[in-house]
Amino acid sequence: MRRLPVYLLLDTSGSMLGEPIEAVKNGVEMLVSSLRQDPYALETAFLSIISFDTAAKQLMPLTEIAMFNPPALQAAGATQLGEALALLAEKIGQEVQKTTPETRGDWKPLVFIMTDGVPTDDWKKGFDKLKQAKTGIVVACAAGQHADTAVLKQISEAVVELATADSSAIKAFFKWVSASISAGSQKVDAGQKEVSGLNDLPPPPPEVNVVL
Repeated sequence: MRRLPVYLLLDTSGSMLGEPIEAVKNGVEMLVSSLRQDPYALETAFLSIISFDTAAKQLMPLTEIAMFNPPALQAAGATQLGEALALLAEKIGQEVQKTTPETRGDWKPLVFIMTDGVPTDDWKKGFDKLKQAKTGIVVACAAGQHADTAVLKQISEAVVELATADSSAIKAFFKWVSASISAGSQKVDAGQKEVSGLNDLPPPPPEVNVVL
């Protein structure tokens, strides 16, 4: 079976403390429960969560949706986005099965990054590592006024913005991510092409603005 790997990179720095981190926790729970109701996602989608604050950590390795337990998220520390991108590249290398002459490998991973701030490390170094890993679409979400869309635009062509990092905006973002994973699962199940751009995803809700 070819899996559709999905990686969520979540900012858990100190500025996410309070309502934003609670909203992210609820968002992840909602995402998992809605994907559990989708037969395509249940069959093909595998989810991993990487958090980044003063260090980047993989809180959940790639796990099938039925077995996925949302990890505990706590907000504290800096915003080591570069370290998270490097860790993502490493995990894609370890976890995503490559196509060999004998077997079809996994589909290219979908990556969703959410941050409310400016990277506090050398993000370009991590990004250089990620560029060598084969990914499908990378969607970067700038949550609130303090996130740096200019940096995110260099990491991905698909950048979206939330006007605020409050619970309704974050919830809307996770709903859209969930719909996007469902759409990606259906596409690969039907043997169609992989998700490579925003046009392959459902249109984002009004709270989620595409940055052009």
